[in-house]
This record gives sequence, structure tokens and C-alpha cells, in this order.
Amino acid sequence: MKKNIVTVIVLLLCISVLAEDGYRLWLRYDKISDPAVLKSYRNHIGSIVLPGSSATLSIARNELQDNLRTLLDRNIPVVEKIKGKSIVAGTPASSLFVRQFLEERNLALGEEGYAIYTTTAGGKNIIVIAAQNDIGVLYGVYSFLKLLQTQQPVQALNIKTVPSVQRRMLNHWDNLNRTVERGYAGASIWNWHTLPDYIDKRYIDYARANASIGINGTVLTNVNANAQSLTKEYLIKAKALADVFRPYGIRVYLTARFSAPVEIGGLTTADPLEPEVQNWWKEKCKEIYSYIPDFGGFLVKANSEGQPGPQTYGRSHVEGANMFAEALEPYAGIVIWRAFVYDVRVQKKDEHFEEGKKEAAGESIAAADRFKQAYAEFKPFDGQFRSNVLIQVKNGPIDFQPREPFSPLFGATPQTPLTMEFQMTLEYLGQATHLVYEAPLFKEVLDADTWAKGEGSTVARVIDGSLFQHKISGTAGVANIGNERNWTGHPFGQANWYAFGRLAWNDQLTSEEIAEEWIRQTFSNQPDFVDAVKKIMMASREAVVNYMTPLGLHHIMGTGHHYGPAPWVDNGGRADWNPVYYHRADEKGIGFDRTAAGSNAIAQYYPQVQARWKDVNTCEEDYLLWFHHVSWLHPMKSGRTLWDELCFRYQQGVDTVRWMQDTWNALQPYLDRQQFEQVKMLLDIQEKEAMWWRNACLLYFQTFSKRPIPDGVEKPDHDLEYYKNLRFPYAPGIGGRL
Repeated sequence: MKKNIVTVIVLLLCISVLAEDGYRLWLRYDKISDPAVLKSYRNHIGSIVLPGSSATLSIARNELQDNLRTLLDRNIPVVEKIKGKSIVAGTPASSLFVRQFLEERNLALGEEGYAIYTTTAGGKNIIVIAAQNDIGVLYGVYSFLKLLQTQQPVQALNIKTVPSVQRRMLNHWDNLNRTVERGYAGASIWNWHTLPDYIDKRYIDYARANASIGINGTVLTNVNANAQSLTKEYLIKAKALADVFRPYGIRVYLTARFSAPVEIGGLTTADPLEPEVQNWWKEKCKEIYSYIPDFGGFLVKANSEGQPGPQTYGRSHVEGANMFAEALEPYAGIVIWRAFVYDVRVQKKDEHFEEGKKEAAGESIAAADRFKQAYAEFKPFDGQFRSNVLIQVKNGPIDFQPREPFSPLFGATPQTPLTMEFQMTLEYLGQATHLVYEAPLFKEVLDADTWAKGEGSTVARVIDGSLFQHKISGTAGVANIGNERNWTGHPFGQANWYAFGRLAWNDQLTSEEIAEEWIRQTFSNQPDFVDAVKKIMMASREAVVNYMTPLGLHHIMGTGHHYGPAPWVDNGGRADWNPVYYHRADEKGIGFDRTAAGSNAIAQYYPQVQARWKDVNTCEEDYLLWFHHVSWLHPMKSGRTLWDELCFRYQQGVDTVRWMQDTWNALQPYLDRQQFEQVKMLLDIQEKEAMWWRNACLLYFQTFSKRPIPDGVEKPDHDLEYYKNLRFPYAPGIGGRL
């Protein structure tokens, strides 16, 4: 009996060791299984010439040799002289061959770009990976390995690429106690307690993953900042991480708590116009750069959701940001000032806001629409910020909803560079239990036309600096990374991290291209499998929109934790903390009127954009309830009434998840057992929660529409009170709004 138990344990341990648990992310350099492809690569790759002794070039050389060994199942030697079938990689400073190669072709690669070419020299076939700087070589090496992973031909390579955006950053909402604000993948990967002496291998693997997709910055700490992160004790810990990341081209940034001069500096004020405060920050920057010479700068959340800021002292955002900018300027550091600002002083709770016209603490709801807040706060200051200030703007005007119109700030500040803030952590999109591929969301925003300088003035051109010729540019993604074995909780959460990095590097890529790259590197190159999973991914975002917030509904999630539906909540501490504020359902209809007859938020867009959205009959249905309060009987393009269309959209969301389940189940033969079972279980949860969303929302909105749920839409299995009484006191992400 004991022998049998031991045998079972050993077998389980073996399965555990061999199972694909997701830790390797998209960097799975397993042997190429297609014999013809493998033979072709072996015929073109015989040796590696990669001179140079810098830490970055050493990493590039090791990555190339180690991963070619596993991909090609043979050792590829590193040699000093070019032989036949060589890979030659380097910079003009490290390789004479590369210098001549770049000069002959006059390739402009900038600071980080790279070229990968197939060429010949002296009758020898050569694959060249060339860059102006060491980090470009590393990026090029990862790109070349990706070609092999995804089984692309290498016989006639002709690749030249430079990043779209300069600062490509992850924002970690990680706290010093290892909790993660809006984190759904375990605790923070930063173990501040054991730093600086213990360097977890995960830190290195994190750096590898980011470098492989071109991410070059990481904000280590939560935007709800803790002044302790700026003390000597924690700066030494941050230095240890910066030292790990530096060879991978990644700069460290920190969040700055505005009141730090008082909390840790012994001052009596943090007024940005006080000389002693200005000097305190200058000395603090001097200290930081003594530990981290390539420190990127500060990310600041000020005067929002209770955070201190310049308005605490009667000063403006521009005065606060410029104080930091002046302190950072001698070191070429930047300040990233978040535009997500709203203060309780600005808007009091209006107990009659469901009517939309009553007074709220002396100002109308039309004036108080949170949609308008960021534009109203920052547009007047355009041109007044110092040259090393970036204003970081969320992709939409409210808060990372499943679908939002692009923020009207994009294009509104021609003299002030803006950086994008996307969220990968799915706070409002089902968190880590729902499969939601966000690249279509990212692309929808990036490709949106602001009309700031005529047609073609896309959001992408605003943030890459090309529209207004800004000298600095940036984009940020709120990280979905935790210490769970697979990094992101849901295996497909990795695709959002990957997609963010790829679009930060090249905003012209399509969602389909990125999905296919990720699938082939993460799972399999089998065409049928790739096609099926790509279809799942491409359908997933629209599914979550339909079963949560169709037709422009928004912010109707449970308050606080934002988990599950709660369109009935009306007891928040201020008007815009309540879902009823956003949907405004009544017997006449549903939706937030943001036209001239309502809050007039639409006036913040350029006239051509206003023209699309201001008329209820011409506004795209995806944004209908964002901008209009619409009758329940309003005719839709489908021929249905608004009420019936709303019902069918909710049902369509559920049906899409069921199709995703069926499609995934059919793929079991292609997958490792652990890979298959994990996603299968999560899809089961997603189906249940999609039905919950549909049932709860339709029952609630039906109390206003007084219309029956149409045939073809499944009827709820509980009454409305059942859904209203559900409680989730320990739901992930409870602990603050961001």
C-alpha cells in the first residue's frame, strides 16, 4: 500500500515538473517540432559572431546561444570570425562588419531601433542583427528568436524597426507591504523585505520578458503613493532592482507622494512655491540619482481621491508639476503627472442626480460631469508646463471601462505632450477570471481620430509626439503582474502585457498580428490551433462589452471592488461614485445626455468628432448611451427597439462566451493538460458571471422600461432582490479606487 502511494506521489511530482504552468510566458524556446522548418533553420544558422563585453551584449549573446541550442536542438558556437551561415550581431562600436553594413545602407535606427537582414559577404551567407546601441542589439536578438519561434522564413530577411514611443512603461500599483491595488494575480513581485540583498530570479525573468517586447521603463510603486518609498532605506532597495534591470534597457521610476516633505522631511508644508519645499525635492533627486544614475523620474497622482497635491495649498497642477520638473531637469529625468484628478471639493453628492438637472452643492450636474474633469483641469494650462513634463491621460474620460470614447484631452494640448495610460489588470473587465484580449480596445483608442489638425490626427500620433512635434513621448500600462506562477492569474492575461509592449513599440500592428505572434510563442504553431485561439481572442473583448455594458452603458459595476453588476447602487459618498449616476435610467429611457442639452461634455471634442456623436440618430450605437438619454422605444439599426436590442446584446455576450468554451474544449488534443484545464475552469466561471451580469442588469432596467424580455433571450433564474442582496466583502481589489 505504501509503495503504491509513493508511486502516485512520484508520478504527480513528475507531472507537476513537466506541466506547462505559464511561468515562461511567451519565451518558450522549445525545440521546433516541424522537421522541414527545423532543417531549414539549421541550414542557415551555423555560428554566432557577437563581440563586446558590456552587460547588455553579454545578455544578448547568451540569449542567442542558449535559446538557439534548444530551438534547433544543437549547439551553435560563438566564434570570433565570420564563417559561413553566421549570425553577426552588434553595433558600430562593437563590430566593424556592422559599422560597414549600416554605413552602406544608411540605416537610421535611432537610440533603440535595430535591423535584421539576410546578406552575403565574401561568398558567405550571413544574418545581420545591427543597431546603433547595445540595447538595440538585445531587442534585435529577441526579435530574431521570435521569428524562429513563430516559424517565419529567414532566407531573405529585411527588417528595420524603431519604436513608436520613447518611454514605454509599466505602472505597478504595488504597495510596500506587497498588496497590489487592483491586482488579481497574487502579491507584488517586489519583496521589499528581502531587498536589496536577495535578488529573486523572477526579477531577472521580468526584465527579460519586458525587454523581449521593448518595454523600457517600470514604475515600481503605487500611484496612491507612500512617502517611505523615498527614504534612504527604500532607495537602496530600488537601486538593487535598477541594477538588475539596467542591462535590459529598463529604467526605474517611482511615485512621489506630494506631502513627502512633511511626512519624511520634517517640513511644516509641502507648498510647491515655498523655497524650502523646492530645495527639499532638489536634494531628494540628488540623493536618488546618487543611487540610481539612470533614474527615469516621478509619476505623480495629485489632488485626486484624497491624495495630497498642489491644490491642497491653493496652487495649480502646473505649479506642482513644474516644481518636480525643475528638480529632475539636471539629471534628464521627467515628471509624469496624472490627469485622472477629481476632488471631493469640486463635486458634492447630489441626492437628486438621477433627474440630471437638479442643483448639486451650488452647481448643476451638467457642470459636474466627471467626463469633463481632466479636460477642464489641464486644457487651460497648455503651454505652461516645463519641457520635461508629460501629462498621463487614461484612454477614456471616465475610468478604464470595457468601452469608452477616447479622452477629449488627446489633441487638446498642442503645446503639452501627453502619455497614454492603459490598464492591463482588467479592473472593470472581469478581473483575472475572464478571458479578455485587450489589443482591440487599445487599437480602438490609438486609431481614433481627434481631428486636432484635420483628418488623420489620431490618438496614436498625439502620444508618439508626431502630431505636434513634441520632443518626448510616452505610453504606460497598468501592470497585471503578480507573484502567481503564471504572472497574470489568467493565462490569457499574458497576452495583454504582450500586446501593450508590442503596440508601444509599433502602433501600426493589428490586433490579429499580435494575437498570432503571442499564440505561436505561448502555445503552438499548429495552423488549426492558431486560427481557433485567435478567433477566441478577437471575439473576447466584444463579448465582455455585451454582457456587461452594451450600447454605451458604463461604470455600472459593484462599487468599491468593481466586481460584478450593481446598476442599482445609489448610496455612494458622492454622485459619481454611484452607478445610477452614469446610466440615468428612468421610465422615459436610459443613458447620460452629454449633448448641449445635458452636460455638454461633447463640446470638449473637435467639431468633426462632435458631429458624429451629437445626434442620437447618427451616433454609433457603441457610444449611444455615453452621449444620449434614449427612449426605450428608440429604433435601432437592427430594427429592434432600444430595449429589445439591449436585451439581445446581453444575450449575445453570454452566447459568445459559450462559443469560446466550445471552441477551447475542442482544442484539448493540442494542449498540455494543465494549460487546458486552467483555461477551461476559468471559462466556466466566465460563463456563470456573464449570465449573472445579463440577469441582474435586465431585471433592474426592466423596472424602468416596463417591457417584457423578448423571445430569444433567456429569462433570469432569480428575482431582482436576489441579485441586489449578493455581497462580496473579500472580492479582489476592494481597498481603494484608482
